[in-house]
Amino acid sequence: MDRISKENYYLDIAETVLERATCLRRVYGAIIVKNDEIISTGYNGAPRGRANCSTLGYCSREAMRIPRGERYELCRSVHAEANAIISASRRDMVGGTIYLVGRDARTGELLGDATSCMMCRRMVINAGLERVVIRRTETEFEVVPVSDWVEEDDLMAPLDPDAILDRQ
Repeated sequence: MDRISKENYYLDIAETVLERATCLRRVYGAIIVKNDEIISTGYNGAPRGRANCSTLGYCSREAMRIPRGERYELCRSVHAEANAIISASRRDMVGGTIYLVGRDARTGELLGDATSCMMCRRMVINAGLERVVIRRTETEFEVVPVSDWVEEDDLMAPLDPDAILDRQ
């Protein structure tokens, strides 16, 4: 038997974590690892004490016909990356890696296009994580240096002060 890579080992664990997710659209699992130790885990679901979509039996964003990737502030769930980050101390995360796996909640199909939303990317940056490893297939994954997200975020900011004023 061949030994699996560390990346797939940790992605398999993140995939097990997503089994706790309560979203009716997409389920995600995340784990943060540093020095080969799991620092924390997270899955997407409603904040503690609030009803989950799976308990309610409907998705409020779906009920409002909000397309995927838009208006996350109307979602009941806290994202997997955010839950993993808030469950760890920054000093333990700095220099670490977050592993992310997503599946379609209805079909169970692996999401080959899984990634972090812009708000989660900013939390990953602020947490001091160095890499994001995202499962693409059962054995393939993408390694994203967090520094790429820092550069992308800076590219989105308008450099012209007048452009900022025009937006207000």
